[in-house]
Amino acid sequence: MAYISMGEAHRRITDYLNHFSDAIATQDGASLRRLLSLSSNNPKLLSVADALNVFQDVSRLIRQSHETVAPLLRSLQCYKLGQLVDAYNSYEKFANAFIQEFRNWESAWALEALYVVAYEIRIIAERADQELASNGKTPDKLKAAGSFLMKVFGVLAGKGPKRVGALHVTCQLFKIYFKLGTVHLCRSVIRSIETARIFDFEEFPPRDKVTYMYYTGRLEVFNENFPAADQKLSYALAHCHPDHAPNIRMILKYLIPVKLSIGILPGDLLLEKYNLLEYRDVVLALTRGDLRLLRCALQEHEDRFLKSGVYLVLEKLELQVYRRLLKKIYTIQKHKDPSKAHQVKLDTIVKALKWLQIDMDVDEVECIVAILIYKNLIKGYFAHKSKVVVLSKQDPFPKLMGKPVGV
Repeated sequence: MAYISMGEAHRRITDYLNHFSDAIATQDGASLRRLLSLSSNNPKLLSVADALNVFQDVSRLIRQSHETVAPLLRSLQCYKLGQLVDAYNSYEKFANAFIQEFRNWESAWALEALYVVAYEIRIIAERADQELASNGKTPDKLKAAGSFLMKVFGVLAGKGPKRVGALHVTCQLFKIYFKLGTVHLCRSVIRSIETARIFDFEEFPPRDKVTYMYYTGRLEVFNENFPAADQKLSYALAHCHPDHAPNIRMILKYLIPVKLSIGILPGDLLLEKYNLLEYRDVVLALTRGDLRLLRCALQEHEDRFLKSGVYLVLEKLELQVYRRLLKKIYTIQKHKDPSKAHQVKLDTIVKALKWLQIDMDVDEVECIVAILIYKNLIKGYFAHKSKVVVLSKQDPFPKLMGKPVGV
């Protein structure tokens, strides 16, 4: 840090306090939000933080300004010094004071500033928890941030113009619950958003609707409710800004497994464009009916698929691969002898699997084909004595029509 004179430090702090007071007095939300964003590494805020470490009588200046600003300045000072737990504690004190003020303001002029508070308290909490963990202490600040944001949600969940901010806070809560692995806590907030009469989903800002649909879509993936996941994630993709490639990639990371589960395969260009090449061999396995390739792809990218929570969804694609393999055998037989194409010997399937280096006996294959018939993935019946599956002569491989496979 370059040398700062006492007079320069005084000027910087006074300017900050004046800007803070003026922003509230004139209800200038845009100016206020810029004063609250500690994690942005804004040069002006950093210069104020440096001044705070030099000036000896900050409390006197604060007493002459807005009463909520004291813990904010303390948080800014600690954040610059890398004292992240102290920075969080002070920022939470400021945030609670700010919410009390926000509650009393009739209009929604400070919504953008509130969004910054909601974002900052989550980010600072995450970094404070890293500091606690590195010191061998229990990380508990992100959980505390979640409790604070639930209070904020309660303030916004009422009639009036402020209610449009509820979805933004909900999305910040989702990020906390997913980070902590407490996604079950999302249900009460979702219930409030989707059932309360005071909320009209179309009133919310587009960016918040996209984020909301992304997270609720992920929840549906975890619950294996693929039609609902498809609907929500497809909405997020359709309404995501086309220039926001990282966000599109995040959506596709979950939408692709959902689409695969209902029989819709992505093109290779899409996988390349958004760097989702871990799905390339999965798609290829489904196209070829290659069970070995699918298993190899899942094994190669196991850590990535497990981390994103889609491994089990992809594992259940084996039924589609069996279906595709059986269809290829049927097609080959149809070329050789159309009159007997619908009669597929189980031993032929065993040999095809063996060629793919998958060892199965006739009984195992019969069990798999029975599941395919039961789930209406193929139409047919068994001739048990001759160990043959007799496929329907009309539409033996019905289209999936968006039906989830493997559920």
